[in-house]
Amino acid sequence: MIKQIDFKPGDIIQVHERIKEGEKSRIQVFEGTVLAIKGRGENKSFTVMKIVGDIGVEKIFPIKSPNLEKIVIKAHSKKKIRRSKLYYMRLPKPA
Repeated sequence: MIKQIDFKPGDIIQVHERIKEGEKSRIQVFEGTVLAIKGRGENKSFTVMKIVGDIGVEKIFPIKSPNLEKIVIKAHSKKKIRRSKLYYMRLPKPA
């Protein structure tokens, strides 16, 4: 479980998530760009997007989830981010 957020939208992070399959459990890493942080207190969550091939994959992680092992900040945004939600970074849908 994560106590506090040390990252902002635009940062590249690695989220180490515990995945339970039957009786076994493993750690899976999801690395991508933070698009949004929303909510406050117990309801706080953040959205991470990564691109696999030509498809954008988004995951929403609640902060208080017991399945989150740790969050590693890989890089901070090179530019100054002036928005709190970076939904414009989503890929356009194919026609």
